[in-house]
Amino acid sequence: MNSQIKVVTSLLFLFIALCAFSMTAHTQSGRRQPKTQPSAPVPTPTPEPTPPPKQETQSELSFIVGIDRSDMYNYFPMSYYTIVVQACGATISRGADAKVTTSDHLSRGDAVKAAKAQKTGYVVWLRLAGLTLDPSQQVRDSQIEIEYVVFAPGTAKIATTGRTYQNANRKGPVVVQPPGGSNSTIYVERMLQRAAEEAGDRILKALHLNSGR
Repeated sequence: MNSQIKVVTSLLFLFIALCAFSMTAHTQSGRRQPKTQPSAPVPTPTPEPTPPPKQETQSELSFIVGIDRSDMYNYFPMSYYTIVVQACGATISRGADAKVTTSDHLSRGDAVKAAKAQKTGYVVWLRLAGLTLDPSQQVRDSQIEIEYVVFAPGTAKIATTGRTYQNANRKGPVVVQPPGGSNSTIYVERMLQRAAEEAGDRILKALHLNSGR
């Protein structure tokens, strides 16, 4: 009898212990767990903007250099015209660091029209000229002078004008006689080239542009 009572008592204590354990576990599971604060977002690095490709800046300044061949009274070798327009254009191109377009046939009227059509480009009009004591006689090659007129863009107003000469000093119409005659073609071409370069230099100075010479 006593042994049965002990078994029943043991089972009762076991049942009570199990009930107490179950209630404790249920109570703990019902508690609110403290909310975990979210971690601060990691800032995403902003990519550096890609710089645009460098472009070579070109000067907006430009020139049209042309020469008039329509002189009805004087007939000069074609090479004279070519040398003059090329030498003057090259001098301006170097000195002003500008784009230069040359024309072998440019009348004064066409030069004015071209200047009015330009936005930033000057038009240089060249002409071979000269004076003789007898107007009925043709100008000798050694007497050729270079006349230049510069028309401003848009308005075609005269920006500068002048003449240059063949002599070594190029200060006036005084010709230094070369060996073998003043009308030597090679000599005249060389002197006209120098006179055309002088015209280019004068144009640069008149327009307040740096001369590369």
